[in-house]
Parts: sequence; structure tokens; C-alpha cells
Amino acid sequence: MNAMMIVELKKHIQDKGLVFWILLLPILFTIIFIAIFTAGVEDAERQEVIQTIVPAYIVMFVFFIMISMVQVFIKDRDKGTTARMASTPLKSYAYLFGKWIPFMFIVFFQIIVLFLFGGMVYDISFGEPLILLVVSLFMTFTATAIGLAMSLTVNTENMGIAITQVIALGGAMLSGLWMPIDMLPDFMQTIARFLPQYWANQSFQDAMAGTTQIVELFQTLGVLLAMGLLAFIIAMVRYPYFLKRAVS
Repeated sequence: MNAMMIVELKKHIQDKGLVFWILLLPILFTIIFIAIFTAGVEDAERQEVIQTIVPAYIVMFVFFIMISMVQVFIKDRDKGTTARMASTPLKSYAYLFGKWIPFMFIVFFQIIVLFLFGGMVYDISFGEPLILLVVSLFMTFTATAIGLAMSLTVNTENMGIAITQVIALGGAMLSGLWMPIDMLPDFMQTIARFLPQYWANQSFQDAMAGTTQIVELFQTLGVLLAMGLLAFIIAMVRYPYFLKRAVS
């Protein structure tokens, strides 16, 4: 499993498309929308807007990793790699972890880089950096676990890309990543509480402002962990069906 993880991680690092999705596109969107929403705004209000936009866009773009995950699993399935690995003594969970964990490293790296970008370029505050790191770890687990479940469920890359757009963009809209959650209708605020983006963004905002409440933090971590575990269980259940469709 360790050898697989190392090989997969090296392969992903060399993938220019992945670099675009996890770093270049988020940075470009952040720059554009900060420029739009802070035009003609006083300095104090401008910084407040930036403090809101940066973590919100980090949360939104974390979920785009699912596109790469779907592509990797579908490619392995259709090229016979999955079937060959299944014919070895390697356990199914070891195969899944070997493919999954490198994406965790990548997403965590993505979050750190984007926060550092916000700090260096826009001087955002990292009020409670340790809490930011902890929430980032849980967010990484949840987002990639959902990506794993989807990768083993969809039949084609196009289907996976379409669903990713719905999860990433639809979740961003419903979770208050595009506008303050208080400005959304009551029914959308209710829906938001069932989405990981909402919980991660609220904790990021609180940690950056230095106003984290321990009870609320543990509630967020519990929700993210539960969602991630549920997604992993779905992935394990779907793996035999995924294997049946693998080219031998």
C-alpha cells in the first residue's frame, strides 16, 4: 500500500491539470471576486470582505479534487489496472487507501497554500491557526471521502464531472460561500446545515476572527467526521460493483 501511495502521489504532482484545478483556478477566482466586491469600498470594510471571501473560496474549490479522483479511478478501471490489483493479495481496503490518501495530502497542501496566498497578498488574519489546521484536516478527510464514494459509484468521467459541479457549486451557493448565510432564505439556511461546506466555512470564519467556541468546534468536527465516514462506508459497499465493471 505504501508503495502505491508514493507512486500515486508522484504521478499527481506531475499532473498539470490537477495543479490548475487545485491552485491556479482558485487563486484566479479569488483575485477576480475580491476585486469586484471591494471596488470603491473603504479599507476597513474591504478587509472584512476579503476575510470572508478567502476561506469561502478555499472551501468551495477543495471539492474540485473529486474531478481528478473520478478520472483516476475510471482510468484504472477501464485500463485493467483495477482488475490486476484485485488479482494480487492486496486487500480491497489497502487498494482504496493507497489511491485515496495521496489525494488527502494534495487537498491539505492546497488548503495551506491558498491560506498562505491570502495572508501574503491580502494580509488576512489567522486568529487561531491551530484550529484552522484541525478544521482543514477534517475538511480534507470529508471532501476526499465523498470523492472516493463518487468515484466508485459513477459510470463515466463525464457523469463524475457533472456531479462534482453540482456538489461544488451548488453546495457553495446553498452553504453561504457566495454570500453571507444570513442573507439566504430560511429554507436554504436549513439545507446548508446538512452540507459539509457550511460547517467548514463557519469554523474557518470563526477561527480567523479568533471567536471559536469549543462546543461549536467539536460539533463541526463531529459533523465532518460523520459525513466522511458515511462516504467511506458507501465507497466500501460500492467497491465490489466497481470491480465487476473493471476490464480484466
